[in-house]
Amino acid sequence: MKHLYRSKKDRILGGVCAGLGEHLDVDPTVIRLIWAVVTALSLGTGIIVYILAWIIIPEQAPDDTIPSAVESGGSR
Repeated sequence: MKHLYRSKKDRILGGVCAGLGEHLDVDPTVIRLIWAVVTALSLGTGIIVYILAWIIIPEQAPDDTIPSAVESGGSR
């Protein structure tokens, strides 16, 4: 099962749209455009939802969490 995380590599503000794009396999630019249109049509409600998503959705773990001994295939 794929988990939803805020992206660290393709973020502009908080990584919410990029994380949604990665989770849904959609280009984050499409998510950002849809979010901007919804925000404009809802008189700014999208901004509040974005901030809440920024707080609720966890950030993606760093890719360098693998110890170097495991990467090299052995121990010292």
